[in-house]
Amino acid sequence: MRCGVLLAAGALVLMTACGAAPTTSGAPGVAKRGDRLTIGTTADVANLNPLVGNSRTDSWVTNLMYPHLMQMDAAGRRIPYLATDWAYAKDGRSATVRLRDDLTWSDGRPVTADDVVFSVNAVRKERFGVVAGLVTALDEARALSPTSLSFTFTRPDGTFLDNVGFWLPIVPKHVFEKAPSVQRFANDAAWVSAGPYRLTRVERGQRYVMERVESFGPGRPAVKEVVFRVYPDVNTQVLALRNGEIDLIANALPPATALALKGDPEISLVEVPSLGWAHLQYNTRREPLDDVRVRRALAHAVDYPAIREIALKGLASSARSSVLTPTQPDYADPGVHEYAHDPARARELLREAGVSGLSLDLIYDHADPKIARWAPMVRDSARKAGVTITLRGLERNTYMDRTHRRDFDVYAGSWAIMDNPPANLALAFRTGGFLNYAQVSDPALDRLIDQGGRALTREQARAPIRRAARIIHEQVYDNVLYVETLTVAHSARWTGFKPMPSELLSIVNPLSLAAVKPVS
Repeated sequence: MRCGVLLAAGALVLMTACGAAPTTSGAPGVAKRGDRLTIGTTADVANLNPLVGNSRTDSWVTNLMYPHLMQMDAAGRRIPYLATDWAYAKDGRSATVRLRDDLTWSDGRPVTADDVVFSVNAVRKERFGVVAGLVTALDEARALSPTSLSFTFTRPDGTFLDNVGFWLPIVPKHVFEKAPSVQRFANDAAWVSAGPYRLTRVERGQRYVMERVESFGPGRPAVKEVVFRVYPDVNTQVLALRNGEIDLIANALPPATALALKGDPEISLVEVPSLGWAHLQYNTRREPLDDVRVRRALAHAVDYPAIREIALKGLASSARSSVLTPTQPDYADPGVHEYAHDPARARELLREAGVSGLSLDLIYDHADPKIARWAPMVRDSARKAGVTITLRGLERNTYMDRTHRRDFDVYAGSWAIMDNPPANLALAFRTGGFLNYAQVSDPALDRLIDQGGRALTREQARAPIRRAARIIHEQVYDNVLYVETLTVAHSARWTGFKPMPSELLSIVNPLSLAAVKPVS
């Protein structure tokens, strides 16, 4: 029988599934080098319910416990995982998915189509998490057999399978359905999982220990044990990597740190392409930001090359001021160019708009080291254009609350991964979109986004999505500053990592951690 962990009365107790007497957990035993991979993170797991958790550490741990229908290759395209194949009907109003038949939950029950249907419906019914905003076209999810299911839609939706397939964790129906609310289910003990690793020990503030699943369907992982260790900051992580306490730093390194580690023979640096970008958004419902001339003036006031060279230490490239960056070769539009840093043109545009003495607040997460470096540069270059920007560095929860309430003039942040542009643009720029923080409402843009969303292939979606991105560029509904070159560090004693083009997943993803092995 498998074991779980129960947090009770502030003590950590190891309980066997068959009800034997508990024993107190201790530190992990001494493992032979190569049997354990230790990963550094800067935060505890906030939520072990994979349908709710959204922090990086949440995802890193739960992605190893709960399968997704699909994974992603280095180019951002979907590849089989729990699903073996999938297809849309010709009219785009339905789709079918076939599943592998060799995946089992840790209590011995098979992973089936009923689990997939339950997971989709739970998110849709209770409307929580970003996935809820990606399944608005779903009419019905139905299991056809233990290894096949179908989806029907209220409208053609060519984004659905990629979205649900990659972003939705599949949870065991027979466990989660017992909770009155799936959204409120803590899932903090006796985990029933079906990933390449199972969670066996939690020491909050210290470590999360995961053991290999020997019978994992897609293939037994090479490493027996994965341990996530919690550190207060990246500098402490770097010291731990250098002295051999950890084998990998999970989060992407700040550029200055990455440059400082170059040339260390004991450390390998992996450059990961990013499908995300950093940006400034202007609240289009506030005067005078509702005037495109003012937004264009602000775009011309930014010194993009300086931000990339100074704040990012050259570890970034131009996004061409477009939401479709060169990292997305299937969608990127070579005809779109970056806004020139031109304070004189910015002043001219402000005069045309009848605006003088413009003063704005800019909010950002003060704990984000990259944005904290370039936000003052945005302020200083705006001053040359006659614009006064007051920086409001906020604690993350306050920052997120004000963002969700659309309570800002200018918002500085980042989009972690633009992996499915038709769906992403709908979330961020369609009228009423779940992540439409700038409060954009443009009927012409809505029509193009909807057209791209109905397309069943990337080839069909490319033209309308490019036109939509041009409107976003021309109207400055988003001001994309750069695409970062992500750098991840690991001990040179390990090899076989499989990068994904995302800061969230990088080389800490199920495919990568199942394939990594010690250098022979």
